Amino acid sequence: MRRFRAPLIAAVAAATLSGCIGLGGKTPPFLLTLDPEAEPQAGAARTATEAATLTILIPTAPQKLRTTRIPVQQDDASVTYVKDAQWVEAPSRLFQRLVSETVAARTSRVVLDEGQYLTAPGEQLAGQLMEFGVDARSNEVVVAYQAMLVSAGGKTVTQRRFEVREAIDGKVEAKPVGEALTRAANKVAVDVAGWLGG
Repeated sequence: MRRFRAPLIAAVAAATLSGCIGLGGKTPPFLLTLDPEAEPQAGAARTATEAATLTILIPTAPQKLRTTRIPVQQDDASVTYVKDAQWVEAPSRLFQRLVSETVAARTSRVVLDEGQYLTAPGEQLAGQLMEFGVDARSNEVVVAYQAMLVSAGGKTVTQRRFEVREAIDGKVEAKPVGEALTRAANKVAVDVAGWLGG
């Protein structure tokens, strides 16, 4: 079973986080995060030449995802947000970390973060997190990622779109939506890892 975490209860969040991340107003009952299905094994060393490393960049995102709230697409022109649902940090950063951990766990690649790639950037995986929320018309969550793989030296660019929909097990509320998004994001991450191979 895929794991889902809502690790920070309201009392802790109110006491320690409201000033740090600017929650403002009423603090949600808990904050949401993403857990990877598979994580790299501790103690497993990997070595790669500079050109063989893979740097996974934080994806860009449209304005509706540049928030810690979860968007609900009501129709083609209207967006609301799930009541009392909030991520611990921006979804693009959570998704980047999830993909990094999944690729590292499921492939033999040496995966670098943005803060490490200046020394040995190798290939770079960039892209756009196009959807990461609820489609109210189908009562599903949608995770859509337009990936762009840039070869070492930038000589070739390959694009591929990944999209997964998951039914919401219950009402459009923080916990069932968070669980469905975790499942969908993990499936996308696994698909990305399979595409990258290695």
